[in-house]
Amino acid sequence: MTSSQRLPSSLTPLDTALAALLRDLAPVPPIELPLAEALGCIAAAMPPLKPHPPHDIAATDGWALRANDLVGASSYSPLPLAASPVWVEAGDRMPDACDCVLDSDSVDQSGPLVQVLAEAIPGQGVRRTGGDIAGGTAVVEAGRRVMPRDLLISRVAGLRSLSVRWPRVRVVNIPAADEAVTAQLIAESARKAGADVVSIEAAGRDARSIANALHAGGCDLLLTIGGSGVGRADATVTALAQRGEVIAHGIALQPGRTTAVGRIDKIPIIALQGAPDHAFAAWWTLALPVLDRLSGRRPRKSLELPLARKIASGVGIAEIVLLQRKQGAWVTLAVGDLSLDAIARAEAWLVVSGGAEGFAAGVPVDGYMLRE
Repeated sequence: MTSSQRLPSSLTPLDTALAALLRDLAPVPPIELPLAEALGCIAAAMPPLKPHPPHDIAATDGWALRANDLVGASSYSPLPLAASPVWVEAGDRMPDACDCVLDSDSVDQSGPLVQVLAEAIPGQGVRRTGGDIAGGTAVVEAGRRVMPRDLLISRVAGLRSLSVRWPRVRVVNIPAADEAVTAQLIAESARKAGADVVSIEAAGRDARSIANALHAGGCDLLLTIGGSGVGRADATVTALAQRGEVIAHGIALQPGRTTAVGRIDKIPIIALQGAPDHAFAAWWTLALPVLDRLSGRRPRKSLELPLARKIASGVGIAEIVLLQRKQGAWVTLAVGDLSLDAIARAEAWLVVSGGAEGFAAGVPVDGYMLRE
């Protein structure tokens, strides 16, 4: 085992590390963002919408009439009208007392009297008040991600902005040959999770350079990439100790054992390893729950399916399992050792806790979905 592969002298249970990060952590205050910028963010509470349309409108071009006045009308028994009906275009407000729209072929104007050639039912050819948007509903439920369809509702309702929680995340890359790729992966994952992300790079791998880059001001969560091991060039934890508090260095998590967590003032700090699989494991189990707390997100979607095969895991270390659906069951792609191919193909993940030896085949398990 090389020096860069050595582990910290003790490992903190995953649940303990996460609880320490979440302690006294509250959602960030909501802000107003223009609709296009709010896409993908987590919605905050908003006033209820007014009904749309605000009154009955014509859903099609035709003649506005009252359905009860047309009972018995047909081409064989035309119904004469005392007065000419009102012609409406789609989107026009319905005239008072009119509750249906007949197409042009259903009204005969060729003779001295206007005659109706068909019956109708109330609401035919009409879009009722609140037919598109019911009054009192929310454009987006608080805690849910803003989707394109929510922007459609917002624009129809005449809104120009939405109230969202947009946590500020700073990603600090500790320069190394291959860790820039991991930093990009984590920054992109944070953006997709609804965060406002700023990425910077430390001037070097020494503790002083890293400490200079660890400015927690102006962010709600600080993530570092690389330098959290115990090799001679790994100085991130030393820098964190200089700037703030190291809560734990070494998490009972596979992959991701040399992850560190701490705080600078009240800002949670997570030092992720430079390898993509190790960083992703800590992202899913530590960083993402913190980000969800900051954004006020509702619990993430999971799917319960039986396991196609047994999952074996060592006691004492929480292990990440990557899953894929096949014939109504979860098929295991990887346990503990996560290839990039398995990460790319996985549909869900779960954690086998350090106190368990795994799961038997056929046991239903909840997989946290990676694809929405």
